Amino acid sequence: MATSRDGITATHFVAVAGVVIRDDGRVLVVQRRDNGRWEAPGGVLELGETFEEGVRREVAEETGVEVAVERLSGVYKNMTRGVVALVYRCRPIGGAPVETDEAQQVCWLSPDEVRQRMDPAFSVRVLDALGDHVTSRAHDGVDLIEGSAPPEGRARRTG
Repeated sequence: MATSRDGITATHFVAVAGVVIRDDGRVLVVQRRDNGRWEAPGGVLELGETFEEGVRREVAEETGVEVAVERLSGVYKNMTRGVVALVYRCRPIGGAPVETDEAQQVCWLSPDEVRQRMDPAFSVRVLDALGDHVTSRAHDGVDLIEGSAPPEGRARRTG
């Protein structure tokens, strides 16, 4: 096991998330029951599961929507909690959005609505997936860490 700079044994968790984009450009998001935050559906990758299998499972469990995984869109690290999230761009192929044990609301948002409702650390994942390249960023659980944010992503959300 690796040791961090301060001598503490380093532990990381690997998570996956799916940014599901409809043909009209709207994105599937959930409002989590545990903390009320809006996010793309996702969670911790299980042992014996590929990244793509984990994305399909998490999206279906949290939203009722079945997806085809298209490509990796970004890698994000929560520096506070030691979570590394692999985010994949997906498209819906079946099912319908439903509230679940993990999601108190499930809906399709426009990119502008994503910017308004989500903390910067999570809205950037969705906005990055709308682009054509893979990116990597670090955050503290809410805000992006300086040097990891695009100029338009540095301001905190207001609302």
